Amino acid sequence: MATPHISAEPGDFAPAVLMPGDPYRADRMAKAVLTAPRIISDVRGIRAYTGTFDGRELSVMASGIGMPSMSLYATELYRFYGVERIIRIGTAGGIAGHVARGDVLIATGAHTTSSMNEVRIPSVHFSAVADFHLAAAAMSAALGDPQVKVGTVVSEDHFYFKTPGMLDALAGVGVLAVEMEAAGLYGVAAAEAKAALAILTVSDHVLAEGLDMTAAERESHFDRALELGLAAAFA
Repeated sequence: MATPHISAEPGDFAPAVLMPGDPYRADRMAKAVLTAPRIISDVRGIRAYTGTFDGRELSVMASGIGMPSMSLYATELYRFYGVERIIRIGTAGGIAGHVARGDVLIATGAHTTSSMNEVRIPSVHFSAVADFHLAAAAMSAALGDPQVKVGTVVSEDHFYFKTPGMLDALAGVGVLAVEMEAAGLYGVAAAEAKAALAILTVSDHVLAEGLDMTAAERESHFDRALELGLAAAFA
């Protein structure tokens, strides 16, 4: 039962999928955490793996960049492959003053500049929120770690274009960071009556200078987010 974007067979995916944006990161993640990982899909450079973690089935697949790509894959996973939980493990740019490079964010909700969720219910401003049980499991696994922050993020369509003053205003109302996929994922999960969570490593601070991570540093800071994602996957 292949879809236009996934070549897996029915039953190939585990109930929980860890979903980074970067296909290379998905490859590394699968090989790092899964026992006996097998490739179950390889379409358009996006490989999906299923194996076991502590004796339980788990899948890993990349989403690509942006809400359209995330929404496409999430819809097919939930609707056609019986996936119940998707945990995005990604990066974000900090905007709140108390968020530092290397922090890990558990995104309880995602504001957005995109119209993707606005079209779901006409005349309603849709609230894109994480699944409570997944978020609670990740928070419990954090064990009070001061580098783990919990709150909302904002998902943008544009990486380079920024509306002047917008991020400062969002920081002023407590939004932690900016990224590009969580609101799309949360919208699809709600529409499909499934569960989703985004756990994000702060790779840079958008409103402060000189705080960008190198690519190598991003990978070295990734383990904590992955640890929390595994806790959520089996909540």
